[in-house]
Amino acid sequence: MTKKTVLVVEDEEDIQQLVSYNLIKAGFNVECADSGEEALAKIKAAGPDLVLLDLMLPGIDGSEVCRQLRSSEEHRELPVIMLTAKGEDEDMVAGLDLGADDYVTKPFSPAILISRIKAVLRRKTPDQSSDRREEENMVKLHDLQIDSGRHQVSVAGSPVELTLTEFGILELLAKRPGWAFSRQQIIDAVRGYEYIVTPRAIDVQIFSLRKKLGETGKKVETVRGIGYRMADS
Repeated sequence: MTKKTVLVVEDEEDIQQLVSYNLIKAGFNVECADSGEEALAKIKAAGPDLVLLDLMLPGIDGSEVCRQLRSSEEHRELPVIMLTAKGEDEDMVAGLDLGADDYVTKPFSPAILISRIKAVLRRKTPDQSSDRREEENMVKLHDLQIDSGRHQVSVAGSPVELTLTEFGILELLAKRPGWAFSRQQIIDAVRGYEYIVTPRAIDVQIFSLRKKLGETGKKVETVRGIGYRMADS
């Protein structure tokens, strides 16, 4: 199996070396960049499979790098995980709104970081199933259409750009309309049992998902004392 390449964009040398060491140990190829400008140049030249992107960078910061990637036809789908010392909810929401697929705060566990990188890459792997399987993976509910194979969502025929995590949550709820899922059940289903995250992080993801779905976002209901569900009517 071909090794996946991760571009580590981090200007702090000790953190860059720590992350690179653990990625190589886990079987990844690693490229490094010290600035936003260097990161964009390497992405264009080398085409990594995932970008681990620090927000606080000299020159072009991580937010602008992510914004440019998401506005680029060629790199729009490139997985991006934000790595930053910031941990406030508004910073997390801002990173997700920019199109980041995940968000890791410093200090972090290298094992958890590797796990989350693998999870994002698994969800980004193209579906090679047959036409029949693709049809089975199509979810239609209300004015939502979810294509699991192509990883696409539309509302009333208009495409909606979701992060991988938002897509996973929406798919989980839409496949079982009316079924109430606890926050922990959502974490386990979307991230895998090895993923460590607080229920508050799920609330942040739901907030962002509702915002992107517009009026249809109201179909994602809060079940007080339990978690969330997709309205079945």
